[in-house]
Amino acid sequence: MSDRKPLGILMLDTRFPRIVGDIGNAASFDFPVIFRRMEGIRSADAVTSHPDRPRVLAALKANAEALAAEGAIGLSTSCGFLALYQNDLAAVSPVPVATSALLRIKALKGKKVGVITASARNLTPAHFAAVGAPEDTPFVGLPEDSSFAGTFLRNGLTLDRDVVEREVVAAGRDLVARHPGIDTVVLECTNLPPYKNALQAALGLPVFDVLDLLADFYAGLNARR
Repeated sequence: MSDRKPLGILMLDTRFPRIVGDIGNAASFDFPVIFRRMEGIRSADAVTSHPDRPRVLAALKANAEALAAEGAIGLSTSCGFLALYQNDLAAVSPVPVATSALLRIKALKGKKVGVITASARNLTPAHFAAVGAPEDTPFVGLPEDSSFAGTFLRNGLTLDRDVVEREVVAAGRDLVARHPGIDTVVLECTNLPPYKNALQAALGLPVFDVLDLLADFYAGLNARR
């Protein structure tokens, strides 16, 4: 249906590869998307425990307005850490906003949710609180010396998919070992959906990512139109 309106994605200013499954690859979606790069807002501006909130929110607002003007009927972002701005951005955006896969936690009532994040050091209770999730939600991060971090946090030009997949599975096993009651996993990071199937197979648990969130979000936007 070519008349479907697109979902807009607010992109960090990055150069790393975006394979199918990554939020920055249009082939990851079965509905139309449009991207807009937020010039000068890089991974380090988002993946931090002490962001420059006025600067980042100003960039989000300006680019949200531009995407809405291009026809986007809703917005997301290319970094789960931008959950921190969910309410602030929703208040100023011309269209509805779903910033982060962390929004999924609130909907998983009755589940014991654990999170895999790009950076355990930088994920704070404030990120969970901003999306209505329990502030004590358990999580583990990809190691700071990992291949994943070299590509996605330090903006590398190459991606070793097989190595990153092994790192993600290892992080998942670490998560359930540390927190044995977990029965559901949420992937904070928008670069992690390519490894979801391997993770589900290894853990035997349901795994939710930003693509799941946005499929439901987009369906809801169209139902309201």
